[in-house]
Amino acid sequence: MVEAVETTTLEEKPNGFPGVKVEVYVRPGDARRALKQEVLEGLCNTPKELSPKWLYDERGSQLFDDITRLPEYYPTRREREILLAHAGDVARLSGATTLIELGSGTSEKTRLLLDAMEEAGQLSRFVPFDVSESFLRRAAGTLAREYPGISVHAVVGDFEHHLNRLPQGGRRLVAFLGGTIGNLKPAQRARFLAELSSGLRPGDGLLLGTDLIKDRERLYAAYNDSAGVTAEFNRNVLRVLNRELGADFDPNGFEHFAPFDEHNRWVEMRLVSRREQTVWMQSLKRRVDFAAGEVLRTEVSCKFEQHRVEAELDAAGLGLAAWWTDEAGDFALSLALKRG
Repeated sequence: MVEAVETTTLEEKPNGFPGVKVEVYVRPGDARRALKQEVLEGLCNTPKELSPKWLYDERGSQLFDDITRLPEYYPTRREREILLAHAGDVARLSGATTLIELGSGTSEKTRLLLDAMEEAGQLSRFVPFDVSESFLRRAAGTLAREYPGISVHAVVGDFEHHLNRLPQGGRRLVAFLGGTIGNLKPAQRARFLAELSSGLRPGDGLLLGTDLIKDRERLYAAYNDSAGVTAEFNRNVLRVLNRELGADFDPNGFEHFAPFDEHNRWVEMRLVSRREQTVWMQSLKRRVDFAAGEVLRTEVSCKFEQHRVEAELDAAGLGLAAWWTDEAGDFALSLALKRG
């Protein structure tokens, strides 16, 4: 069945320039229904686990923005360093006329790509893709005013479900930045890359940001900062559950801990129950019991090496065209092109 979609023209630009369009595939109530289903599957069983997407309500997003500015947290700065050095190379090698950004957020780093593509005379369209409709509408209008010569076609969707809704036409470059790919476990990543690749045409590209394996102490410090901002960010998911599901979690009853898992090669964000406790979730009419020391996993952040990234891209039919790192070798951007 084809999903209903709302297409809205936000702004008609002067001088014959295209307007701004918003397509909506995430309806009011979808997120809450998905959260209820995941909580039933993830919290009412053992081991307990939630998707990291629930960390990012308005407060969580602000806390994460605060995290990116912490001295211990390097990925955001390192990725920006690479983009400053190589955005022009991305534009030239991809030859893209359309830039699609998954999980667009504020599109702050993406402006470096937009500027490079515009300077090369090849930018005609920008497609920001994000799950938050209100945020995306504001961002789309802002970007349309900043880049009056291009069309902005925003898509409100979840990249786990709506990749097949990415607009067609022209040579496209999909940007998936920030190391977000690391929040997907290997099987999830394989499905994601295969689905994304299946919707690309030969010559279309993927610009992928990946955090790299490094000194374990630095990894630990990045996710267990001394100011406790990451701990507050992690515990905020319990406040989300309290608000959305009528739960009665005591956030202070859980301790934040984010160790590096050597076997899986990922940092694992955990909330550890400080005591034996029972939580009631009113909207589900269910209780959840926690033993003292029991773990609720809220996120994994996989760390990579070049050969692993290249192999996963290759398996999805994407050939690595370029690999760039920051000067310290902490983070990488890879440009891959869909094979014919």
